[in-house]
Amino acid sequence: MTEFLSDRVNTMALSATLAMAAKARELRAQGKDIISLSLGEPDFAVPDFVKEVAKEAIDQNYNKYSPVDGYLELKEAICEKFKKDNNLNYTPSQIIVSTGAKQCLSNVALAMLNPGDEVILPTPYWVSYSDITKIAGGVPVDIPTSLETHFKITPKQLEEAITPRTKMMWLSSPGNPSGVIYTREELEALAQVLRKYPNIFILSDEIYEHINYMGQHVSFAQIEGMYERTITVNGLSKAFAMPGWRMGYMGAPEWIVKACAKIQGQITSGANTIAQRASITALKAPLSKIQYMIDEYRKRRDIVYQLLNDIKGLKTNLPDGAFYFFPDVSYYFGKTLRSKQIQNASDLSIYLLEEANVATVTGDAFGNNKCLRLSYATSEKDLREALRRIKEALEN
Repeated sequence: MTEFLSDRVNTMALSATLAMAAKARELRAQGKDIISLSLGEPDFAVPDFVKEVAKEAIDQNYNKYSPVDGYLELKEAICEKFKKDNNLNYTPSQIIVSTGAKQCLSNVALAMLNPGDEVILPTPYWVSYSDITKIAGGVPVDIPTSLETHFKITPKQLEEAITPRTKMMWLSSPGNPSGVIYTREELEALAQVLRKYPNIFILSDEIYEHINYMGQHVSFAQIEGMYERTITVNGLSKAFAMPGWRMGYMGAPEWIVKACAKIQGQITSGANTIAQRASITALKAPLSKIQYMIDEYRKRRDIVYQLLNDIKGLKTNLPDGAFYFFPDVSYYFGKTLRSKQIQNASDLSIYLLEEANVATVTGDAFGNNKCLRLSYATSEKDLREALRRIKEALEN
């Protein structure tokens, strides 16, 4: 019956991470012992001090529609957060609260892109960047990177990717799926190119800001000349272990925020009121309140790095942040494992699911067909067992 569906949805890819998570759940329901390294979903509980405020908000009857762009108190807390953590000065009129950072991205694409506008996407990128761009009529322009370049683009590559139709660049640091972090010097070098093209805007996805093993985070909007051209997207899903609460926000020039509120007002209206009230407390809290999670992620990263390096044929870098590895698995392409021919990363991902009962995500979905993404946002016990199974399955 697909002929009755829109061309838009017929040409849209499924989210690879969500599809693999669904497959893992399906196999578990059949009784299989599946370890999922597919979703970027923290395994920690929401901090108690955040949950308590949510309970109070329920008792205080926060059950009416909120303003489309979010409660003023929350937007003020976001402004305080931007100043404290990023040295960025925003006013509440430059802030919008959305149903997850993904809605922020979609709002921006729908508000700013016309058919044929080009969006530069350094690869590997988060799975939804490309299709969100396409839904809005834009044209994704991939800039390839590799393990050898630590999955970072160069100013020369950026310059070569720019055309008269370039409207935006979307950049994630710390990155998903690579875990790389651009230094201030590297961002400054990219900005030096962008200063020559004042009509190009930058969407800076900083959702993994606090899961950072390198020190101080640098926002792209901090770089000279970039503030008025940068949309800074963030949220509470990762650092505060609140993915199901669907709380995202962004800071941007007021005219962009107003346009995004116009889009949001026709699609979802304001975000969940209980989650908004709890987020005020979360954002005002000192980072020491969530440091235990970041310390645990660092510990897991070091364990997985060691275990991956013990598997023949896999090549990986040591991620700077986030909670993913993106190893190059091309060594296995063309090989036969348990009578199954492995032609690409997708084949290998399916093989590991079927033979090792471990769910990963193919790098194809992230714009790099040589790699797999593994999330280490799960317990040390599960990580050790998953890597043991992967090693055993690949040694065949």
